[in-house]
This record gives sequence, C-alpha cells and structure tokens, in this order.
Amino acid sequence: MDKLSNELLIRLNMEFISTQKYIRVSPKKIRPLAREVSKLRPQEAIDTLPFAQKKGASYLAKVIKTAAANAKGKGVDITDLFIKEIQVMEGPRLKRGIPASRGRWHPIIKRMSHIKVILALKEKKQGRVESQKVKKSREKNVKKNSAEALKKVKK
Repeated sequence: MDKLSNELLIRLNMEFISTQKYIRVSPKKIRPLAREVSKLRPQEAIDTLPFAQKKGASYLAKVIKTAAANAKGKGVDITDLFIKEIQVMEGPRLKRGIPASRGRWHPIIKRMSHIKVILALKEKKQGRVESQKVKKSREKNVKKNSAEALKKVKK
C-alpha cells in the first residue's frame, strides 16, 4: 500500500479521546448537560457551555477542549469533527456524616464523576461525486440522442 492510501485509512478511523477523572460533581448533574451537548459540533459545544450556569458545564467544556486540542495536534481541523460519544461515569464516593441525636450520625455521600469525550472525523459524503458522474453520463446520453435525432432529420 502506498503512503497516501495508508494515511487515508488512518484518517477514516481516527478518534480523539479525552478523559477527566475524580470531578467533585455528581454524575446526575452532568449527564443532562452531556446529553444536550452531544447533539452539537465540538466548537458549538465549547461556545455554548459557559452560558449553561451549571457547575459541571465548565468541566465538560474543558474535556471537549482537550479532545479538540488532541485533534489539532494531529493536524485535523476542529470543523471536521463531531462528538461521537460522551460518557459520564460514576467515580468513588466520599462518605461524610452529620452528627445526630442520641450519638448517631446521618450519612452524606459526596459523589464524584469521570467524563470521557470521543471526537471523530466526519466522513466525506460520496453522494456528490456520484451525482457528478450521473450528470456526465446524462450529458453524454443527451448528446448522443441529439446527434441521432439530427441524423434522422437529415434523412
């Protein structure tokens, strides 16, 4: 295989992954943000997250920025990317408590989360190339048909 086709195969399967672990925000609070952002392009997500007014938004924006920077380091433009997957997983829990009456205590569980963002390259649509081929073949057919029609008229 030549270098160009090998590079093309690499670019087709290219994914850029970024993770952030041990974030002191509950996964329950980050998941709705991740669900909304996963529908957007990475640049749009980075632009809109600061206006979300949620604590987890800044962490999610950081992870997406990092994945985009990974792509830029490989020579890929951010406009060619889309968000393939955003995972918000639960990390370890901090177990704390508040003293209560009669020597007891009420547990407080402080949850942590892990965020994983996967960006991938958009596949170029082949439909455009096919339509150009179809147009060329139609033009050839029209020319042939018009030439045949002229021959019939001359006879």
